[in-house]
This record gives sequence, C-alpha cells and structure tokens, in this order.
Amino acid sequence: MNDNDWVLIIARAQFALTMGMHITLAALTLGLAPFLVWFEARWLWGKQQAARDALHFWLAIFSLTVAIGAVSGVVMEFQFGTHWARFSHQVGGVMGPLMFYEVLVAFFLESALTGVMLFGFNRIRPGVHFAVTCLVAFGALLSAFWILAANSWMHTPVGFTRDENGVFLADSWQSILLSPSFPWRFSHMVMASLIAVAVLIMGVAAWRLRHFKAEAASRLMLNSALTFLLFAVPVQIVLGDLHGENTRDYQPAKLAAIEGGWHPPAPGEGEPLRLFAVPDQQAQRNHLEISLPNLGSLYLRHNLSGHIKSLSEFPADAIPPVLPVFFAFRLMVGLGVAILLTTLVANLQRWRGRLPVSWRLLRWLTWLTPAGFVALLAGWVVTEVGRQPWTVYGMVRTAQSVSPLALSTTLGIFLAVVLIYVLVFALAYTICCAGLKVNCRRETRW
Repeated sequence: MNDNDWVLIIARAQFALTMGMHITLAALTLGLAPFLVWFEARWLWGKQQAARDALHFWLAIFSLTVAIGAVSGVVMEFQFGTHWARFSHQVGGVMGPLMFYEVLVAFFLESALTGVMLFGFNRIRPGVHFAVTCLVAFGALLSAFWILAANSWMHTPVGFTRDENGVFLADSWQSILLSPSFPWRFSHMVMASLIAVAVLIMGVAAWRLRHFKAEAASRLMLNSALTFLLFAVPVQIVLGDLHGENTRDYQPAKLAAIEGGWHPPAPGEGEPLRLFAVPDQQAQRNHLEISLPNLGSLYLRHNLSGHIKSLSEFPADAIPPVLPVFFAFRLMVGLGVAILLTTLVANLQRWRGRLPVSWRLLRWLTWLTPAGFVALLAGWVVTEVGRQPWTVYGMVRTAQSVSPLALSTTLGIFLAVVLIYVLVFALAYTICCAGLKVNCRRETRW
C-alpha cells in the first residue's frame, strides 16, 4: 500500500474512534433524559424520596456526560475540515446547514439548560425545574433528529442536484430531512438509546441492591427499567424489521453482507439463516458455515421462498467489508436476544416478589450492564461499515472524500486524539467512581 492508502485508513480509524466515543455519550444523554423526567415527575407528584434520590444519582452522571460529549462532538466535527475536506467541499451545501442547526438549536438548548437543571434544584421553583428537565430531554431528541437526518441522507440521498464540479446543491429540504431511511433510522436509534440506558440503570440498580438490600431508590430504578424494557424491546424488534426492509430496498449490498450471501440459493430454495460463518471476501465464500435452510426468507421476505440480491450480483469494488458487518450484526442481535430473555425472567421474578433476593439473577443483571451500548455500537458498525465504499451512498466514494494530507501529519493527529481521549475518559471514569463511592457512603450512614 502507498501513503495515500495509509492516510485513508488512519483517517477512517480516527473518525471511527471519535464517532464511536461520541455516539456512546450522545446515546447516554438521549436515553437518560426521559428517565430523569420520569424520576422527577415521581418526586413532584408522588413525593417519593426514592425518586428524588434516583434523580440526583443520575443527574450528576448525565451532566458529566453532556460536558464530555460536547468536547467529543467538537473533535468529531473538526475532522470534516481536517481529514475530510474533499467531502466537505462536495457535500457542504447539504450537510453544513444540518450540522449548523444541530449545534445552534439543539446543542445549545441541551447544554445550557443542563447547568440550570444540575445547579438549580433548590434555587428555582419545582415546577420550573421540571420544565427545564423536559426541555433538556427535548433538546437531546432534537439533536438526534438533526444528526440522524444528515446521516440518513448520506445513506439514501434525495432532494439535490449536482453542478458541473460535482458539488451537491439542495433542491428540497423537506425531501432531505425526510429521506427514505430517516424514519426507521431515527426511531430505531432513539429506541436503541432508551434500551441501552434502561439496561444500564437495571445493572446499576442490581449492583446497588446486592450491597444495600433495603435501598428504596435502587428498587425504583430497577422496577422502572424492567417495566420499560418489557415494552420497548418488542417494539425495537418490529422497528428493526422495518429498518431491514428499507435497507433491502435502498442498500441491497449491505443486506447481502449482513446475511453473508455470496451466491443466490438453488432454484426452489429460500434464503438460509446463517447462524455462524467466516466470510472470505477474496474467495467469495463462507468457511465453517452453520445455517438453517429457508428461515432467512422468513424475516427477509416474510415467506419461506423469497430471495434477496447476493454479493456476487454487485461489482467487486461496490461490496462492503463483509466480515465485520456479518459479525457485528450477529453480536447486536445476540445481545438483543439476551436482553429480551433477561427482561422476561427478571420481570417474572419481580411479579413473584423474589427479585430482591435472587442473588444470581441480580449478579447477571450487573454483568449485563454494558450490553445495550455494546449492541448499539455493533449496530453502528453494521450501518456505517455496511455503507462502504461510499460516504454518500452510490454517489461519492470514501477514497474520494479524504483530505490530501501527508502520512506523518495524519498519523500525528491520530496519536494526539487517542492520547486526549484516553486522558479525558480516564478522568471521567475516576470522577464517576469517586462520586459513586461518596454516594454509597452517604447511603450507608443513612
């Protein structure tokens, strides 16, 4: 490989790192804000001390996440000017306004009011404080709207024309905002964030109950998370199916990579459900494949004989990296199934009144704490790696989007970003752990 190939690899690796960190923080704020609204509502109208304790516990974590997320978001967006200048030049007329509104309207609303929410609990009237909390939750949702509108347009570009230099010009902002994949991508991502946070709350509450058996706030957290998950996970399965149908229609190569389908099935056979395989992109085949005949058609076409396009039907230079897409999808689905089964078992134990003393189950809930965010990141890998080799699907290739930087410059920036992220997240982890210990000592004294 030459220097230009290495520049592209390093630029993509840096964007993956910063985006992976930022999407985790953004999902945490997006998913946690409604729970803050719920806990504060229980405190205002029910005067439950447990709800007040739960609110203060998660409010500190939410505020720290917003602060770090602001920094990570700035680093991520700066890359459009440093590493992806060609992309910015071509697509800036569409992407620029969307990113601007995300920063101007949503980000300022969420960030500015988070300070009021954190420091104004005993300084402003309870009703006003609750309204601020609701506005923060709305700001997080609005931020997700603009970001996912931009991302969805890159996957299913509509509402534009291109001039003689290949620059994209917006024709219809309504079409751009409501691109074909946006409704499913937005709803799926919002629900994924809520589920990831609910699993986080469930795991933290289980850990606290193992150490403080009679702690009322932990019981409220656990019950709230389990009740929400009982309804949210089935809804997410339906949304995922609808999102998959949209991918089948607009990004068939991505769906073929998800399924690991290199060649069409034999006449009269449906698509198999590949439980495991090791895709070999060079040989265009799977090794060690374990599959169930015809069952793939059941969720891909809702029958037992329908087909999708196979990878062999696309040019070799238009096929995404199959192996990471294939395994990331199965990791996401596997964790989703684990969360669903755990939710059913934990709710059954809760209805029997045995959950607080089910030590093995509480320990399992604790181990499951990061599962929602791991599944979310795996889904992000499926979405973004599955879009390759395009930045704007079918229009602009990733190799045509990177800035003409020297290899030494690109490598230096990458190492600096890694160092900064390690330091910032280590500091955040230390603060969170210290806050958790102080909170636990207070509860022990109480």
